[in-house]
Amino acid sequence: MSTPDPAAAVAREPAPAPGEYSHQQILRIIGGLMLAMFLGALDQTIVSTSIRTIADDLHGLSAQAWVTTAYLTTSTITTPIYGKLGDLWGRKRLFMFAITIFMIGSALCSFATSMYGLAAFRAVQGLGAGGLFTLVLAIIGDIVSPRERAKYTGYFMATFGSSSVLGPVIGGLLAGSDSILGITGWRWVFLVNVPIGLVALVVIFRTLHVHHVRRPSPIDWMGALALCVCLVPLLTVLEQGREWGWGTGRSIACFAIAAIGLLAFIGAEAKMKQAALIPLRLFTIRPAVVTVIASVIVGMGMFGGMMLLPLYMQIVHGATPTESGFLMLPMVAGLMTASITSGRIISRTGRTRMFPIFGSGLMALGMFALTTISADTHLWVVGIMMACVGYGVGNCMQPLMLTMQSSVPPSAIGMATSSATFFRQIGGTIGVAIFLSLLFGGVGANIQQAFADAKPQIQRLADDPSFRPTAIDKQVLAGDNSVFEHVQDDSSIIEKMNPVLSHPFKAGFADSISSVFWVSGGLGVVAFVVLLFMPEVELRQQSASAAVAAQRAEREAAAPGTASDD
Repeated sequence: MSTPDPAAAVAREPAPAPGEYSHQQILRIIGGLMLAMFLGALDQTIVSTSIRTIADDLHGLSAQAWVTTAYLTTSTITTPIYGKLGDLWGRKRLFMFAITIFMIGSALCSFATSMYGLAAFRAVQGLGAGGLFTLVLAIIGDIVSPRERAKYTGYFMATFGSSSVLGPVIGGLLAGSDSILGITGWRWVFLVNVPIGLVALVVIFRTLHVHHVRRPSPIDWMGALALCVCLVPLLTVLEQGREWGWGTGRSIACFAIAAIGLLAFIGAEAKMKQAALIPLRLFTIRPAVVTVIASVIVGMGMFGGMMLLPLYMQIVHGATPTESGFLMLPMVAGLMTASITSGRIISRTGRTRMFPIFGSGLMALGMFALTTISADTHLWVVGIMMACVGYGVGNCMQPLMLTMQSSVPPSAIGMATSSATFFRQIGGTIGVAIFLSLLFGGVGANIQQAFADAKPQIQRLADDPSFRPTAIDKQVLAGDNSVFEHVQDDSSIIEKMNPVLSHPFKAGFADSISSVFWVSGGLGVVAFVVLLFMPEVELRQQSASAAVAAQRAEREAAAPGTASDD
């Protein structure tokens, strides 16, 4: 009996078609992409956990919002720019550039001596962050077909989920340390990005070799400038409007400038046609239009809801930021499970339409369930509701992205990916601004009502001879309005009160938070109705790079391109 020759067996294995990648090649590339995604996702959660400690150390609590606004503005503006430039110039060098800028911004943040300096350095960081998520998703679109792409989503959801849990834990540990290696603990919140980024750069440089066809095209500088004019004042007023007042001159001026910038952006995009950052032709494609609208609405409900839940955990149940990160696990688990399950089904069937419809409906159901929470609701009950919301959101995110990427030509996959990400970010920013305004606009009245309901218990406490009130307890019993105003800026004083006196504060916050979930649930219903208009989109069997290579081979004589191994 002859023994099979291994070399001959290898020789008989079919080589990947031009633009296609083997499973092993894909896994190696995904390793670098996961590091970059972990870098961006970890930064968002670790900074949000540590920002109060940082603000106290830099004596700038009132300027805290500017740190968030600066990062959000630059990362949002650069999202569509990275997507378009990646389509034109290739993604590898652009991706490495984004990671490098992000690391430089992180290092600069660690040297900040004031909150305004930190805001400026966070803006630099945001210039890099805008390319991390967008280019990761676009590169996956380059190397894996839409149907096969769904199978690899589990890796990225695991990365996102682990960063969501590890971020608050690491942030709490670093910010809580007085000094590490002679450097103030909170400064390591930013320094930790540098070694992770360096590893990501090395892995990406060695593994990411994406076939790209360079396409000469003018750069839409006017569109980029108009986008800045629109988004800088819009994002600023959305972050600062609650403090300024929505009807003040500053707020109205920001909205007016944003409207002028939007009109200028539409005019620039119409003039640039196919070379535009976001070509207006995209809005003539029905699946893309439905995806954009749904992305805005789902972003509003998702980010707004996810922002409220940690507040509920920390204010009402007294959880630390680190503990609240762990308490968010049910939502993360639901999101990851839904993404992996829907990905496997999509990979087998090639159908995506039913998943966001089901997901938006489930998200609405979970949000409506959260309207029932109170100061006395058990956390395991809240966890079930959170898992429902997470499972719904998980059925929306990937299918909507796959639909968007499959509804445009393969050469425009970067633009499509960045557009979907961009509109979801805008929706999230609007949602957070609206939800925070609703929350703090009604919390005062709800606390007063909770105190009226608890009057008998409070009277019994006051008459108890064994009761030894603290200074804050005395202020509350005396009806000092300054306490009621101060608690909206610093909720930590609630934990310094007697439980009988703190309960109305917690009840007032819980009632305000639960009422906001009615709005979030309503957004889920609107998303469900919008998604009913989504047509079934056939997912391509080829990756974007393979499809472009095939098109180039067919029309090489008529429209030659210069191929590069990016």
